[in-house]
Amino acid sequence: MGRVVSATEARIHFGEVMRQAVETGEAIIVERGGKPHVAVIAIEEYARLVETRQRDDWKALVERARAQIQTDLDGRTLPPPERVLQQLREDRDEQLLAMR
Repeated sequence: MGRVVSATEARIHFGEVMRQAVETGEAIIVERGGKPHVAVIAIEEYARLVETRQRDDWKALVERARAQIQTDLDGRTLPPPERVLQQLREDRDEQLLAMR
C-alpha cells in the first residue's frame, strides 16, 4: 500500500498528492475518519487497470458463454468448426443452384 493521507491533507495539498502519485508510480491512499476511501493514482496506472479489467471481463464472458453452451448441449458435442463451415457452404451452394 502506498502513502496514506487524510482527506483534509489531500484537499489542502492536492497538487503535491498528484505529483507524488505520478512521480513515484505509487497509489496515495486518502482516508476519511481513519478508513481508506479512495486512491490517487497516475493516469498510466489507471489505464493499465482498466485494460486489465476489460480483458478479465472478456475472459469471464467467454467462460460463461462456454459453460452455457455446454449446458445447452446436454452432453452432446459440437462438430468441429471446419465441418460447420463446410455444411454452411454446401447449404448455400444448394440454395444458389435452386434459384437458377
